[in-house]
Amino acid sequence: MPAITVDDITTLARVPTLDASLAHRPVKAVTVAPGGFEGEGFPVRRAFAGVDLADLDPFVHMDQMGEVEYAPGEPKGTPWHPHRGFETVTYIIDGTFEHEDSNGGGGTITNGDTQWMTAGAGILHIEKPPEALVVSGGLFHGIQLWVNLPKAEKWAPPRYQDLRAGEVGLLASSDGGALVRVIAGSLAGHAGPGDTYTPITLLHATLSPGATLDLPWDPAYNALAYVLAGAGSAGVESRPIDTGQLAVFGAGDGLRLAASTRQESRTPELEVLVLGGRPIREPVAWYGPFVMNTRDELVTAFEDFQAGRLGSVPAVHHTPDHVEEISPAAE
Repeated sequence: MPAITVDDITTLARVPTLDASLAHRPVKAVTVAPGGFEGEGFPVRRAFAGVDLADLDPFVHMDQMGEVEYAPGEPKGTPWHPHRGFETVTYIIDGTFEHEDSNGGGGTITNGDTQWMTAGAGILHIEKPPEALVVSGGLFHGIQLWVNLPKAEKWAPPRYQDLRAGEVGLLASSDGGALVRVIAGSLAGHAGPGDTYTPITLLHATLSPGATLDLPWDPAYNALAYVLAGAGSAGVESRPIDTGQLAVFGAGDGLRLAASTRQESRTPELEVLVLGGRPIREPVAWYGPFVMNTRDELVTAFEDFQAGRLGSVPAVHHTPDHVEEISPAAE
């Protein structure tokens, strides 16, 4: 799990020690992400399954894609599909993924890169492994997060952000036992590169065995911690957490994560995605690829998609425009 690493963590700015007067957030619940398949059949864990949308707001959905070691010919992606009313955030930890959309956005992301697509008023896109990865196989691991948009921004023009690993903010825990990557929002005055309509913070933390990470957290935000790999605990009450589990925190000014002293050899450190945002507190009407405020808006989204008003699939270049005859000698 390379993502973004540093040669010497002691050179990084430190997350300040939490003031004793601040209230630690309690752990409201720990849930287990069930497995499933997405797109053309790649394995995912549904990170938010069973959690009330009120506790997730402003987020609505998150998949952990992999971690999977593909054999040659096995890597899969998604076909072209529509979205409206929210943003998709694709963060690749291991492997490579390609994105293309009907608004002209797209590119290739690999270890530690993020693609941030604002669907807004509507867009079509496709996500797939590059041909080289399909041929060779290999390790693939990442997440896709859906961030809701407030009603006033659901009709914003689509946009695309290509966030490279080298742009991510990097911090060390106060004791140097944890590396924190700031992808969006800010932590202790250090900002990530993601530009968001809805105020959020998105972090990826790596904790060495036995390390403790205390994070100051905006009391106006909710707080979630999803374990990508490894074992540890959440909260000052030390609720056990493991791979594929989500800790939902209550109210407070800061949160605590700790890595178990002993880790499996396959996952020698605790890897956690920490996220939170300012709740939108608006009605959510969600069906398939659309996240709106009312059922009527969902119906309109489907009608607009069927009528081609969400965009069109770009033409594929360098493909034959006629069928060539094959001579018997060539058969």
